[in-house]
Amino acid sequence: MKIKSLLFSIILLGASTLFSQNNILKNAFENRLQKDDMTQSYVTPAKLVWSSDQTGEHVKNPEVLLKEFDGQLSTSGAGMCVMRSDTDKQASVLLDFGTELYGGLQLAAGIRGNKKPLKVRVRLGESVSEAMSNSIDNSVPGMNSATNDHSLRDFIIELPWLGSVEVGNSGFRFVRIDLLDLNEDLPLKAVRAIFRYRDIPYTGSFRCDNERLNRIWETGAYTVHLNMQEYLWDGIKRDRLVWVGDMHPEVMTINTVFGKNEVVRKSLDFARDTTPLPGWMNTISSYSLWWIIIHRDLYLHQGDLAYLKEQQTYLNALIQQIVARVSNGKEELDGGRFLDWPTSEKKDVIHSGLQALTIMSLKAGEDIAGWLKDEALKKMCLSSLSSMQKYIPSHRDSKQAAALLSIANVLPSASASKVILKDGATDFATFYGYYMLEALAKDGKYEEAMDIISDYWGAMLDLGATTFWENFIYEERKNAGRIDELVSESKYDIHADGGDYCYVGLRGSLCHGWASGPTTWLTEHVLGIKVVEPGAKTIRIKPNLGNLKFAEGNYPTPYGKVYVKHVKQADGKINTTVHAPKEINVIK
Repeated sequence: MKIKSLLFSIILLGASTLFSQNNILKNAFENRLQKDDMTQSYVTPAKLVWSSDQTGEHVKNPEVLLKEFDGQLSTSGAGMCVMRSDTDKQASVLLDFGTELYGGLQLAAGIRGNKKPLKVRVRLGESVSEAMSNSIDNSVPGMNSATNDHSLRDFIIELPWLGSVEVGNSGFRFVRIDLLDLNEDLPLKAVRAIFRYRDIPYTGSFRCDNERLNRIWETGAYTVHLNMQEYLWDGIKRDRLVWVGDMHPEVMTINTVFGKNEVVRKSLDFARDTTPLPGWMNTISSYSLWWIIIHRDLYLHQGDLAYLKEQQTYLNALIQQIVARVSNGKEELDGGRFLDWPTSEKKDVIHSGLQALTIMSLKAGEDIAGWLKDEALKKMCLSSLSSMQKYIPSHRDSKQAAALLSIANVLPSASASKVILKDGATDFATFYGYYMLEALAKDGKYEEAMDIISDYWGAMLDLGATTFWENFIYEERKNAGRIDELVSESKYDIHADGGDYCYVGLRGSLCHGWASGPTTWLTEHVLGIKVVEPGAKTIRIKPNLGNLKFAEGNYPTPYGKVYVKHVKQADGKINTTVHAPKEINVIK
């Protein structure tokens, strides 16, 4: 009994000591610990795309890098990829992780005779061409246009003897590893991607009998998911910033796929708090207009009145600032005057677009004022709207301007459709393509819009995309090489040789959230799920299947998922099934 009592006392003492130590650690860090909602997972390469050596002399057993690694090295030298460079040949491998991702890289080096660290060059790429580029210079297009802007994707590191190194982060799918030290053996056990993401469910869904449209919906959803990092970014390689105008398509996709997520509010508040008036968000006047529109659409889908009230003071002052820059019904916004990059040099088009966006933002302000019961704000919006709607600027044959003017009820929808449908997907754009699709839906051109989605966004998939791009010129698809292959001299390199403005060549982002518009559009207009009362308390179901035989999917609301299924009957009529939470009023 005495021995048992002694043991019990020792155990209690040990537990007490451990508890005390844990408290010390907690107290030491609790004021400095910063936690986030991100998850990290390791990803094994899916494919060896290329090796500098086919003889087995300089790169031995590269297939080892395609095997799963449990993270623990051992003193055994077996089962290694061994790289060795000399003056005649540099040992290099190019690996494909199969899908674009955001994160870093883990390299695990095995045991060897010489214990000195060995230098390797790491090149991350969203395309094979980017990972194979030889220099960092975005002043010229082509293979020299890769950059380290916003994130390091081309750098030199040292690997330890019998140890692992983790580096990053950037957006990439491919990695090239070059051994720089000569006449030294580098045994590599693993090269793994460190995938950084929000571990959240895809509550929304879309499925139809057209697999191409299914893939496009999923790709748009995944594109935005990757950009939901600490804040809502526009791009995971470049433009890892809160660009407010670019956020609107992303927020609509988040509403459609994930429902409520704190990254949206966090980013909207960041934009507000870092833009004291009379400044414009991101120094661009239209982006402050989009901030108002986003808040209207966010409240419509999520219904959080307390959060909307938090914006009231800033919103009132911002709308006063906008109204003060309207003269005789015409917008005269200062700051950066910008719609999207393809229209950035067309002043008349920008004016037409800003006129429409000003009307859209004031209409959003009117809606918000009604919800907040702010009569003064509502009166201010209505007064300015009354004068602006008397002025009709020209669309200048611009698909962007025509789309916005139609959405703002300035241009008849049929007139806008004629402009937008001219030459099909030609002159569509990744960002404003969403609003072109919305304008087509307003005119009832659902089938035509689905054809353009299939042609334009589908063409990126045909070229190997797993996420949608910052920019895509439809005509460039002709004779273009795939982004997941080495591009031959007879092919057009869609990544290295394309691009313009801020996205010249390999600097261009192949994962940009503003390109996700079809995901929202397919749910709203094909499934026909339209939120008509704040908080999704009332939803209208009106499908538009076009040539489809069926479509089904889920839509996230504050009360749970709404499920719809539409099946076209032999006589062309559609049989619709709806399952919705009891709190939601469904109108058919």
